Amino acid sequence: MAERGAHLTTSSLEVDDRPSIFEVIAQESLMGTVRPALQHVVKVLADSSPARYGWLWRWFDEIYVALDLLLQHHYLSQTSASFSENFYGLKRVALWGQGVGSRLACRGLPRRHHWRSLLLLALLPYCRVKLEKFLARLREEEDFSIHLPRAPWKKLYKAFLAAYPFTSMVWEGWVFSQQLLYVFGRTWHHSPLLRLAGVRLVNLTAEDIRAMDLQPLLTAGSGTNQSAREKLRLFLSRAVGGVAFSLSTGLSVGVFFLQFLEWWYSSENQDTIKTLTSLPTPPPPVHLDEQTLPKHQSLCPLCHKTRANDTALATSGYVFCYRCAYTCVKRQQRCPLTGYPTELQHLIKLYSPDG
Repeated sequence: MAERGAHLTTSSLEVDDRPSIFEVIAQESLMGTVRPALQHVVKVLADSSPARYGWLWRWFDEIYVALDLLLQHHYLSQTSASFSENFYGLKRVALWGQGVGSRLACRGLPRRHHWRSLLLLALLPYCRVKLEKFLARLREEEDFSIHLPRAPWKKLYKAFLAAYPFTSMVWEGWVFSQQLLYVFGRTWHHSPLLRLAGVRLVNLTAEDIRAMDLQPLLTAGSGTNQSAREKLRLFLSRAVGGVAFSLSTGLSVGVFFLQFLEWWYSSENQDTIKTLTSLPTPPPPVHLDEQTLPKHQSLCPLCHKTRANDTALATSGYVFCYRCAYTCVKRQQRCPLTGYPTELQHLIKLYSPDG
């Protein structure tokens, strides 16, 4: 029984180059931990100094996808694999075309499969993140009773909000079924994205590793009899490769540091972290202009009129009109008086006993 279970993943297709389900799941989870960790670091920097690092938080998605495109393009060109796949000793092999079985990893993927893989590795996750943020913003507007404009698009928004969870559930079910079929050896792919890219994952061979080790020497020796255009192209390729190599080296070293961050910020260590990193109460903001604050306590500091639907900001404690606070926080994402980073969930409606 144990021997039968040990060979479960290769019993049907009878190939030796297929990676196990544990390897493919591990390489997928590797890149899944990089983005949240970097996002947390950027958020800490933006909270500590909004004027200096606030732009990193506002443009984090675009900066991350640009670096991810550069990194994945380098690895697909040099190793026929993504960063995480190469980290676990895997490579991508085209399902059709010339020289599918004998192509070395250092030669990269065929042009069509290369750009398909790059699109699905970097741009598709970026579009999904943007879509989920857009849906979250729509749900926030529904939760805060901010009605959408009465237009034909309103029905489309509501239909989209209702259909997206079911679409996501169908996609996750498809991925899970593909993984089950991969475990039982009924398919070459553990993910539908590999099928769309026209590739499959295999283990690196000894010839691939030797060729990748000799590739820098061959590239350096081939630059003697080249034209100026070819030399410029080679220089740009080496420059991009150097930047991508620096990113990959930093990520490789940072993988272990990310595990430490995950442990450090886990729920079990919150009490310890609070005691170790406790800071004194910060002084009151010094950039407030007394003329901006109304003299009467019932006036809103923004519109200078009697407050309607009193709402306090949890980050600063000041009370505004609900419409004024909502509009300002949604547009600027900070307290209009203190400048503290603020989000919509920090709005607290105040209810008086008089109703």
